Amino acid sequence: MIDVTDRHCRYFHRLLAPDALLYTEMITTGALIFGDVPRHLRFSAQEHPVALQLGGSEPDALARCARLGQDWGYDEINLNCGCPSERVQKGAFGACLMAEPALVADCIKAMQDAVSVPVTVKHRLGLDYDESYDFVRDFVGQLYDTGCRVFIAHARNAVLKGLSPKDNREIPPLRYGVVSRLKSDFPDALFVLNGGLSDAEQIIEAATTFDGAMVGRIAWHEPYMLRQISQRLWPDTAVPDDAQIVQEMVRYATSERSHGAPLRSIIKPMLGLFNGRKGARQWRRHLSDPAPLATQDPAILHEAFAFIEGAAPESVA
Repeated sequence: MIDVTDRHCRYFHRLLAPDALLYTEMITTGALIFGDVPRHLRFSAQEHPVALQLGGSEPDALARCARLGQDWGYDEINLNCGCPSERVQKGAFGACLMAEPALVADCIKAMQDAVSVPVTVKHRLGLDYDESYDFVRDFVGQLYDTGCRVFIAHARNAVLKGLSPKDNREIPPLRYGVVSRLKSDFPDALFVLNGGLSDAEQIIEAATTFDGAMVGRIAWHEPYMLRQISQRLWPDTAVPDDAQIVQEMVRYATSERSHGAPLRSIIKPMLGLFNGRKGARQWRRHLSDPAPLATQDPAILHEAFAFIEGAAPESVA
């Protein structure tokens, strides 16, 4: 998610879901070719496995950026063909690329030739109000012919005119059956379900019915759910408890502060960690209070944790 799943957010989410595959926010080719590459691509080794999601429509530029991603250590390069925002459309990429499957195939092939890590695609099921199965089948088919074998399908159409990005996540109907049909028609490809997944049981069912489930905003608003899902999908992998997560984020924030990262950016993804728990409001309030934030002292996480019912005394000393 643009301006959301930055490296601080991903580090925090990694603590909650040690075995999940993490994705960067969509980064445009222009931002990498003409901008600050370390700012966009730097990440912590603990984030692995982590995929770099790119936005662009020029094969040569995407190949160059895919190579940068591999050089920086990313485990996968993902091309976004699903974002419907006007900002993205003006750049002629995102969901509008689904109208040009031959161009997308050229982009995928150029990226594949540039890197040895997997190149994957995130897409919608159709454009505007055309719900023809042939459209998405042929789109997937052209990419499949290049050797692409991982498709992250947001199970809605993208309406390019008249709907906001928020409306595009809610108004076009979900069509999970279409993703099932794609999975049947391309049996040796992997299809990861995205869209409308809003509770732990639903996400777990999607992850086991398909070849995975991608979640975004629910992980931001209810991050504790990642821990619940992780414990169910990977029961043999230990997940840190509340006190361990807070302590590790204090350690991480201390390290990041020494490199100049603002404390507000580091702890922002943690605001919803205790939603539904006694003391959650005080936790959020303390971490949003300008006065303690102005100290730039990561110890405010310990101070805020003291409000949470059941917090271990030694964790807040």
